[in-house]
Amino acid sequence: MKQLMLGNKALARGLYEAGCSVVSSYPGTPSTEVTEEIAKFEEIYCEWAPNEKVAMEVAFGACLAGKRSFCGMKHVGLNVAADPLYTCSYTGVNGGMVICVADDPGMHSSQNEQDSRHHARASKVPILEPADSNEAYQMAKLAFEMSEEYDTPVIIRMVTRVAHSQSIVEIGERKEVPVKPYEKNIPKYVMMPGNAIKRHPFVEERTRKLIALAETDKINKVEMGDTSLGIITSSTSYQYAKEVFGDKASILKLGMTYPLPEQKILDFAAKVEKLVIIEELDPIIENHCKALGLEITGKDLLPLEGEFSQNLIAQKLGVELSPVKSLEETMPGRPPVMCAGCPHRGLFYTLSKLKCTVLGDIGCYTLGAVAPLNAMEMTLCMGASISSIHGFNKALGAESEGKTVAMIGDSTFMHSGMTGLANIAYNGSNSTVIILDNSITGMTGHQQNPTTGYNIKGDPAGKINLEELCHALGFSRVTVVDPYDLAACEQVIKEELAVAEPSVIISRRPCALLKYVKHNAPLKCDPEKCVGCKSCMRLGCPAISMKDGKAVVDTTLCVGCGVCKQLCRLNALQ
Repeated sequence: MKQLMLGNKALARGLYEAGCSVVSSYPGTPSTEVTEEIAKFEEIYCEWAPNEKVAMEVAFGACLAGKRSFCGMKHVGLNVAADPLYTCSYTGVNGGMVICVADDPGMHSSQNEQDSRHHARASKVPILEPADSNEAYQMAKLAFEMSEEYDTPVIIRMVTRVAHSQSIVEIGERKEVPVKPYEKNIPKYVMMPGNAIKRHPFVEERTRKLIALAETDKINKVEMGDTSLGIITSSTSYQYAKEVFGDKASILKLGMTYPLPEQKILDFAAKVEKLVIIEELDPIIENHCKALGLEITGKDLLPLEGEFSQNLIAQKLGVELSPVKSLEETMPGRPPVMCAGCPHRGLFYTLSKLKCTVLGDIGCYTLGAVAPLNAMEMTLCMGASISSIHGFNKALGAESEGKTVAMIGDSTFMHSGMTGLANIAYNGSNSTVIILDNSITGMTGHQQNPTTGYNIKGDPAGKINLEELCHALGFSRVTVVDPYDLAACEQVIKEELAVAEPSVIISRRPCALLKYVKHNAPLKCDPEKCVGCKSCMRLGCPAISMKDGKAVVDTTLCVGCGVCKQLCRLNALQ
């Protein structure tokens, strides 16, 4: 049966048909939908883990037990999971283990632009790169076969345009795979130095076998056309190259980009007059070709940063092409903004008003850094706000302690914040940490987390009590505040910054977009009372605008949170 499928959904379908049994992931755009789609299959145990490291270790445990397993994450999540990745490359697997990492060229929803192929090369784990939904579907099956045949975890690298585009997939039926018996094998699975040193030669021999596979397998395929130009490419760059050149070039399409073939590339190069490497981000394929002694064109013309496109490739390689306007060129600009009724807005307004230095974290609350709030001054990575405020206050002492706070979301706190909070208690800095508890993982699309009380399927699950957890981590001062109450927020923040001991403020109100949240009636502005002072505009709420010198409330957006009303001295907002 043929279906039009999102790349992430197609990958999930392939995993399902391949007999995957256990899935553990952490949500992160553009990878999230893979696990959300897998969770729809009752035959597969599926969960959201607190972070990517835990997810990969769960998947490893399941494969050790003899079942096919999977974990998914975005590129920065693979950094978190690098510790188990590099060592399970040495141990190998029992049942098959597949890892999906979704890179984000162009940084549509990420704090950096990272090429995960480096992790594959450094950990010496094979990596597959689909170029469309059907290949994602097929490579999911292939990855499990490779994993078990070559005794290795296998990475599938998606990118935003493959993960979130659609193409035709011809689906099949699920294959039930027999459980591989678990056998005690201390030299293989206990990676203390004496055993690990003996596993390294196994990894190198496995790599040589995978190179031999790369030379002959159809996963790396040659499409001969005009031999005046030869292109070596992979992933979505292949699609752009085909659209720009068609049959006017010969193409070596690489479906496995680590390890790379050698003779196959040399043979292809010998058939063409000019060789061009087209790959997004870093010159992984290019450097490999240069090491083979080939004269190539690549990053000398094509950029190291950003997404590629048909227009860019045509322009850089001197091809006349009817320009296709991008969405950015055809749509009016719209700055990022927190939603109307977002519970974080009132707290950020208060912090801005108090002129606090705010060290922030990863989540939709990062938008507190943009105008008009301009209330966040640092965002590094998951959990860094808490660790950083400890270092910041240790460096500056009293100079910063009374005016600096750390800001972190509930899901991010469970991901990487707890150890930083323990460090504050253990090593003693006078730091104030604000946990934004909006009862969901907001930025990636409302996934559950260990503080919500529900699992990935929405069923009741173990719920972590943030107040008790913070007390257990060594904090005596833990205060809960409603961020819609500006006066209470201001009072609590002032109090906690004034005391000479570490403290935690929990800002608790559900995300305004959650379906179960019942909103108040929208507010309206009385033009007779409004004097156009624009005090309400300082919130940056998208429901409020100015027209003819008066505030106007868009009643289709307003959720009646009442935060703006607290700023209007003339009671024009009712």
